[in-house]
Amino acid sequence: MKKRYSSLLLIVTQVLYAQETIQTDRPDQTESTSITPKSNLQLESGFFYEKTDTESRNISQPTLLIKYGVNKNLELRVGTDYNSETVYHERNSGISPVTLGFKAKIMEEKKFMPAIAFLGQLTLNRLASRNFKTPYTAPSFRLLFNHTLSDKVNLGYNLGAEWNGVTPDVKGVYTASTSYSFDEKMGMFAEFYGYLNKFEKADHRFDAGFTYLISNNFQVDTSAGVGISEISPDYFVSAGVSYRFSTK
Repeated sequence: MKKRYSSLLLIVTQVLYAQETIQTDRPDQTESTSITPKSNLQLESGFFYEKTDTESRNISQPTLLIKYGVNKNLELRVGTDYNSETVYHERNSGISPVTLGFKAKIMEEKKFMPAIAFLGQLTLNRLASRNFKTPYTAPSFRLLFNHTLSDKVNLGYNLGAEWNGVTPDVKGVYTASTSYSFDEKMGMFAEFYGYLNKFEKADHRFDAGFTYLISNNFQVDTSAGVGISEISPDYFVSAGVSYRFSTK
């Protein structure tokens, strides 16, 4: 009897696990506390256009983030993109420095306590196209938090620091994003985020967007945003797809 009960419990658990919907770190800037399921490979890719001023723009096509679930508490990550920068009619194109990293779960959400995770990354300054290599290797880290406010509403926020590889200066990073689920497939988000550096003015931005689940393992998204501060970009738009599959 015990063996039958254990087998039934295992089957139910596997079915529920297989039905878990994909959780992504795009299109917003707030990294989620969710971990890619064990032995699953997740690809998040898209298009990004940013207009800095009347003479400058940046296009990333595609952006690419690859995540692999090691276990229920840890995922490994690799990210890069293909950039085209135009400044005063001069254009540079190539692959941005590759970023290696991991996300580790610290604590599950309990009552009033948020779910907490840690994200650590290292951007390899020489592993890039010639025009996009930087003088310094660039680390970054964030503490990630998430509150489930209701069946439809979530609040996520990040606090951390990052280096850009161009200078040795560090920037503080903050994000705050709220998301709303219309139904099991469609959701939206709105977000404030920014960068703080003692050597220059603060850079604050706002964005919002939509996500749609094609299936439990396939999601599409679109978003747009504006700069709030004087040094921020004028506006930016993005669209992308995310897909997950088991490597077992």
